[in-house]
Amino acid sequence: METGESSRTADESPWARLVPFDSRYSDVEISSKEMVVSSENTRSSKLKNQWCKITRSSDLCTTSVQNLSSNTITVDGKVLEKNGTMVIKCGSEIVSGPDAEGHLTYRFSLIPSPENCEKLKISVDVEHAKCCICLNIWHDVVTAAPCLHNFCNGCFSEWLRRSLEKHPRVLCPQCRGTVQFVGRNHFLHNIEEGILQTDSSLRRDSDEIALLDGCATIKSNLVISSTKRSRRKRPHSPPPIEENEAADISCPQCGTEIGGFQCNGTTAHLQCQICAGMMPSRTNSSVPQHCLGCDRAYCGAYWLSQGVATNNSQAVCSPDTFKLISEYTISEMPALTHENNRFEKDITERCIRQSGKTLQDVISEMIVKFNSRDREIGRSRLALNHAEMITAGTHLCKTCYDKLVAFLLFSYRVAPETKHTLLSISTRRECWYGYACRTQHHSEDHARKLNHVCHPDPTKVGSPTTRGRSQTRGSQTGGTPSAISSP
Repeated sequence: METGESSRTADESPWARLVPFDSRYSDVEISSKEMVVSSENTRSSKLKNQWCKITRSSDLCTTSVQNLSSNTITVDGKVLEKNGTMVIKCGSEIVSGPDAEGHLTYRFSLIPSPENCEKLKISVDVEHAKCCICLNIWHDVVTAAPCLHNFCNGCFSEWLRRSLEKHPRVLCPQCRGTVQFVGRNHFLHNIEEGILQTDSSLRRDSDEIALLDGCATIKSNLVISSTKRSRRKRPHSPPPIEENEAADISCPQCGTEIGGFQCNGTTAHLQCQICAGMMPSRTNSSVPQHCLGCDRAYCGAYWLSQGVATNNSQAVCSPDTFKLISEYTISEMPALTHENNRFEKDITERCIRQSGKTLQDVISEMIVKFNSRDREIGRSRLALNHAEMITAGTHLCKTCYDKLVAFLLFSYRVAPETKHTLLSISTRRECWYGYACRTQHHSEDHARKLNHVCHPDPTKVGSPTTRGRSQTRGSQTGGTPSAISSP
C-alpha cells in the first residue's frame, strides 16, 4: 500500500487530501468522514504507522486532526500531544513528528464537491443573454461602451458597417447612445456557452452560425470615432509639446492622406497591442492588422505598407513585431519550449548540434512540413487560435511565433528520425504524464530523471491508481536513475 493510502468503497469520492511537501511521496486522499492515516513517519524508516486521524464533523463545517502516534506532532506550528485533537482548515500544515527535520510534512487541502459547487452557480435569465438585433442567444458576444450593451459579433459588425456608411456616428442598437468603443467579452462568452450547454434547444443551426461568423469583423478592441461640430468660435490651440512627452498615439492618417488613404470622421480605429497607437480599421486592406494566432491588433505591418516609418514622436511599431512566419529568424529557443524544462531544452540543443544543423535549419525544415500538413505534425496541441488556417504565409506576432516554435520543437523531438539520434544522448524512461506533467516544474530531480517530451500515457494516467491524484511522483522516480550522457 502506498504512503498514506487507506481502504475505501468504490462509491466514496475524496473530499480532502494531504499534499506532501516532499515530491517523492504521493498525495493522501481522504474519502470517509473519519480516516486514519497510515504511512512512514520519517524519511529514513520504511515501516508504516498510524500517526493521525482526520475527522469531519457531521455538519461538514469543521475538520479536526487527532494525534495517534507515540510522539508529538506539529499542526500549524503548534505541538499536539499524544491523543490530542486540534481543528484544522484548508492550508493547515501537519508535521508527522515533533519537528520537520526528518519527518514528513503535509498540507491539508479541501477538494470542492459537487454540492459546494452548486452554491457557486449563478442564475441567469435567458432573456438577458439575447442580442436585441437577432433576438437569439449571443454568439461570440461583443460589448459596446460606454453603455455596456451586448450583441452577437456578426450582428453588431453588420450594424457597424451600415452605420459608418450612412451616419456621422454609430448608435447603440438598444439604447441609441453613441458607441465609442466595442470589443469581445470573454467572460460573457463563457456564460453564453453555459446557457447553450444547459438548454440545447437554444442553439442555432450551423448555416446561421456560419453566416454570423462570416459577418464578424470585431477581433480586438475597436475604437469608434464620431463627427462632432465644434462649438468654439476660435480654434483651440494645443499646448506646447514637452521634450520628454510620450509618443503621440493618435492615428497618422487622421487629417493627413498617407498611402492614398485618409480617415474621415466616422472611421473606426484599432489600438495596437504593443505601442497603443491608433490605426484605421480597414477590412479591405491586403495587409492584415490582426495576428491570426491571438486575434490581437498590431500596427507594424500596416504602417510599413503605408510607408510610415518608426519614429520617437509617433506611436508606430517596428515591422519586426508582426510579420510573416517565413520572415522570422531564430537563434535561441523560446523560454516556453518544452514547458520551460531546462533539462529537455538542453537535450534538444545537443540533439540539433549532433545532427550538424542549426536551430534555424531545424525550424525551417519543420515549417515546410507544417505548411505541407505532414502527418507527423498534428495541430491539436498548437496553442494558437485558428491553428488549422495558419501557414508559412501567415502574419504572427512575436509571442505567437514563439509558441509555434515551441510546438515545432516538440514535434521535432518526437519524430522517429530524431528518436534514433536521442538514443546516444539520453536513455530516460518516459513520464506517464508527458508534457502535461506538473511535477517537472517544481522537482528538478523528477524533471531530470524522466523524459517529458512525449504524450501522456492514457493507460497509466487514466488508471484507478492515478485518477484523482495530482501526480504519481514516488512510483515514477524510484529505482535506478536513468543515465544522461555528457555532451
